[in-house]
Amino acid sequence: MLEGNLAPSFRCGRSVLANFSNTRALYAGVLGAPPSSKMEVLGGYPSKSSSPKAKTLTVLLSMTVGVGCLFLLQSQLWPRKTTDFYSFEVKDAKGRTVPLEKYRGKASLVVNVASHSERTEENYASLQELHRELGTSHFNVLAFPCGQFGETELGTSRDIEAFAKSVHGVTFPFFGKIKIMGSEADPAFKFLTDSVQKTPKWNFWKFLVNPEGRVVRFWRTDEPAESVKREATALVREIILKKRVEL
Repeated sequence: MLEGNLAPSFRCGRSVLANFSNTRALYAGVLGAPPSSKMEVLGGYPSKSSSPKAKTLTVLLSMTVGVGCLFLLQSQLWPRKTTDFYSFEVKDAKGRTVPLEKYRGKASLVVNVASHSERTEENYASLQELHRELGTSHFNVLAFPCGQFGETELGTSRDIEAFAKSVHGVTFPFFGKIKIMGSEADPAFKFLTDSVQKTPKWNFWKFLVNPEGRVVRFWRTDEPAESVKREATALVREIILKKRVEL
């Protein structure tokens, strides 16, 4: 893998150095060097007969070649990494791409939901209550359906959203059905589980994300809704107070 990444960089270096050889010849002609003057091996410096200007230009060109190839090598070996939850893009229930960046600056409670779990009714009720009380100005519940736990979520993304809204009366955002475990885990949700170094064992795990996109707390399925409400409310209060101070 490393050799594959390095090969384009070395080819780049050889190509640039070949052009550099032609450029040196051009500079030598402009500065008055005889056409028959011998040029040094690539990467070397001009002979003593070369002018100071030619030496300076040679050094500058050598530095440019080196910096350019190092930059290319770095971009191939160390690609830019996503650093927070809001940096990801996901699909909504209709299959449209949604940048989570739209939720930056707010608190988010991210939940892996299911339509036919033994805890579906109580969780949807408490999540909707929290979503309504804290409002969407500073807080959102973000629901991600997952069908990896038995047969608790078998429908399509559209069916799941329609069921939750019609039967349980939820109004918070629903996203497309995803996997949260294994090699096919959704990258955004994987960021959450990697942050807490825990893998959900069942439906309705909850991750509280701060305005900067960092996970500050998580809850398992059987943990009380009162704890979730208390922590989420405290985070929203912090956001409101901070905004007042900034004003």
